[in-house]
Amino acid sequence: MDTERNTPDTYEQLLLDNQICFALHSTSLLMTKVYKPLLQALGLTYPQYLAMMVLWQKDGLTVGEISSQLLTDPGSLTPLLKRLEVEGLLTRTRSREDERVVIVELTEQGRALRDKARSIPQCILAASGQTLEHLQKLQAELQDLRSHLQDSL
Repeated sequence: MDTERNTPDTYEQLLLDNQICFALHSTSLLMTKVYKPLLQALGLTYPQYLAMMVLWQKDGLTVGEISSQLLTDPGSLTPLLKRLEVEGLLTRTRSREDERVVIVELTEQGRALRDKARSIPQCILAASGQTLEHLQKLQAELQDLRSHLQDSL
């Protein structure tokens, strides 16, 4: 009989609060709740905000490039981009070289929204109760974890 398999220590590993995945998941849920009222003032959902941040950083990207940066499927990004287009924040046009490629560009209204979003990072910093330096260190650690997880796939 394998006694190690039945020791309390191995069961401890299965406790919800001992799971890194749950710590990340629950923190992510709470983070989006903190973002929600800030983004409602801009008329954006959290996923839309992420897409807009990609375009604020570099305009004129393809749907594939945006989806690659957001680590999402282009098919799930398309409805989100269509909604932002209806809202007048961006345009989507097919590439002349390859009609399968859709290029996304901000409108003037989309570019102007960036100025309205400038206070959001400070609001998130305040809500976190952390120092900027601590959050930057945590972000680097999470990016490293993400990279290792991507490499494992």
